[in-house]
Amino acid sequence: MPSFRRVICSDGFHMSVQAGIGAYSDPRDLSNSYKKVEVGFVSDPEEMLIKYAEEPWMPTRTIYGYVPSEIVGAVIVKHGGLLDGEVPPGVPLFLANTKQKKT
Repeated sequence: MPSFRRVICSDGFHMSVQAGIGAYSDPRDLSNSYKKVEVGFVSDPEEMLIKYAEEPWMPTRTIYGYVPSEIVGAVIVKHGGLLDGEVPPGVPLFLANTKQKKT
């Protein structure tokens, strides 16, 4: 299974987002686009993900299986966009606005 680098959002929120062979994703093999992905070990509890948690009582130390790709994209937007890391193909990618305003 390919390993995607940990997602780090501009507000500091981070999570692992994986898909493919061995992951709780749809499809569960190598693909050019995933409808659902596996999220793991989020830095902070995230209400948009909790219903997918294997162990919801441990929100920062659990796996979130078969999370719709659009939900993962929305979580990234909520946390200011992707600052670093990568997402599997099919997950909407929203980059953080890193341009500084001139004063």
